[in-house]
Amino acid sequence: MYISLKEAHNLLGMILLFGLFLIVMIILISFLRKKPFGKCSKITALTGLFLIHTQVSIGFILYFLSPLGKNNFSVDSMGHPISRFYLVEHPVGMILAAILITMGYSKAKKAGISSRGKYKRILICYGIAFSIIAYLIPWFLWS
Repeated sequence: MYISLKEAHNLLGMILLFGLFLIVMIILISFLRKKPFGKCSKITALTGLFLIHTQVSIGFILYFLSPLGKNNFSVDSMGHPISRFYLVEHPVGMILAAILITMGYSKAKKAGISSRGKYKRILICYGIAFSIIAYLIPWFLWS
């Protein structure tokens, strides 16, 4: 089960990263073309929200099942960069990215905001979240 979840987490992470890049580009193009924020834009943003929440849910399960997660937590682990990355940096950064995406989507749903304001909020929140995710993916595993 652990191996399957780990592979699903890795694959979904790449899908999430690519998907967020596409979402930010689609929203940016719509913003620059001054299109109204409609159903298509809302579904695009919702896709990012769905992907990040699914990824974080799998990540939480892995955090408690993985030998690199909660079971490895000790004072000595904090001194080792890779252990610290898996125990603290990666989970906290990904949770922060999920919070940003959730905030961006929920602010864009509000009725009193103009289309340009909705696009700006999504661009800012999703763009920052994309940067955090891209930075905190364990690229060193694939080199």
